[in-house]
Amino acid sequence: MVLRLAYLALCRSVQLLVLLARGDAAKDLEILVLRHQPGVLRRQISRPRFEPADRALLQRSVACCRALDPHGAGRVPGLAAD
Repeated sequence: MVLRLAYLALCRSVQLLVLLARGDAAKDLEILVLRHQPGVLRRQISRPRFEPADRALLQRSVACCRALDPHGAGRVPGLAAD
């Protein structure tokens, strides 16, 4: 436990020193890459493919929610048709 804590403290200290030693151009480049990354990941995600077991679980979850709130007080109007 103590060894792990010392290792983590050493890693963070080295990371801090590296961060302080880098120039503004490197920091700007990292920010640019990090801002571009969600767009790349968003393009890679396709529509999920549900298995029959997934559909059954979702259907059961909706049924349980409707049983807990039979009058639809928690429903958002226009979001889903009954």
